[in-house]
Amino acid sequence: MDRVNQTSVSEFVFLGLTNSWDIQLLLFVFSSVFYLASVLGNSFIVFTVTSDPHLHSPMYFLLANLSFIDLGICSVASPKMICDIFRKHKVISFSGCITQMFFIHLIFGAEMVLLVAMAFDRYVAICKPLHYLIIMCPRMCTSLLVAAWIIGLIHSVIQMAFVINLPFCGPNELDSFYCDFPRFIKLACTDTYRLQFMLTANTGFMSLGAFLILIISYIFILVTVQKHSSSGSSKALSTLSSHIIVVILFFCPIIYFYAWPFNTSHLDKFLAIFDLTVTPFLNPVIYTIKNKEMRLAMKRVCRGLMSFRKISSMMIIRQELLPSIIRKSGKRNCK
Repeated sequence: MDRVNQTSVSEFVFLGLTNSWDIQLLLFVFSSVFYLASVLGNSFIVFTVTSDPHLHSPMYFLLANLSFIDLGICSVASPKMICDIFRKHKVISFSGCITQMFFIHLIFGAEMVLLVAMAFDRYVAICKPLHYLIIMCPRMCTSLLVAAWIIGLIHSVIQMAFVINLPFCGPNELDSFYCDFPRFIKLACTDTYRLQFMLTANTGFMSLGAFLILIISYIFILVTVQKHSSSGSSKALSTLSSHIIVVILFFCPIIYFYAWPFNTSHLDKFLAIFDLTVTPFLNPVIYTIKNKEMRLAMKRVCRGLMSFRKISSMMIIRQELLPSIIRKSGKRNCK
């Protein structure tokens, strides 16, 4: 029997975050501000890295791609959530729900692998500085990026294979503001206990494994540096602190969602807001505040944009005055 015959549900209804108008207003302002800041901040990082030749290095190549992925994270669910906050009837089509889940796990899976790649980059830069440019060559950087997206795609496809043929005959109310597997599969008209276990094995173990790999790699870097120099250890800790903060902020909510998927609580929804809206905003802030070279590059880009704006304004003024100058010169020639 095909999925169309098994499924009578054509859309899902989001129950949202709260029914309190005051809290809805607060969430609307909060989410809108952080979403706009995330889009502008990450877009500016991507533009800065691509336009400034001083930042054409492996570390900033990976950072620009992290910002690009964060643009996807903040855009995959936040715009609809913001639009739905004051709506009484918050709905999403069946295909729209499936599409949203596919891209959420694709993008989050790619970011997990990219964070591991950034940890590897820091390991080579700190522990093997003489071989850094040889190991982290353009081919290696491109391979790491391609691997991140391929693993994210495989992870998302496996998740979809678990749920695409589930029968849904009602109810169709999702106690959330976006589509994701733990709440989605509970609406299926079948026993989903094994499916929830597979969900844990796939997403939960993947996120927990990547998190442990990152923490172990950072500890290994610090221990290696401390053996050679105590001053180098403090410098390495300063360099890695921004990476560690990003890793903790990114992985802790995901591990909470998927390591214990059998019981969902109201806290899940607010942690999801943090992971989908706040974390993409904090990533550019953390990396730019801790990185002097990035701050200087942003200042150069801003000065360049201001100079370009002044030149454009002068050209516009000249174009506006040109007809009057031609008319005046024509009158003089006639005389």
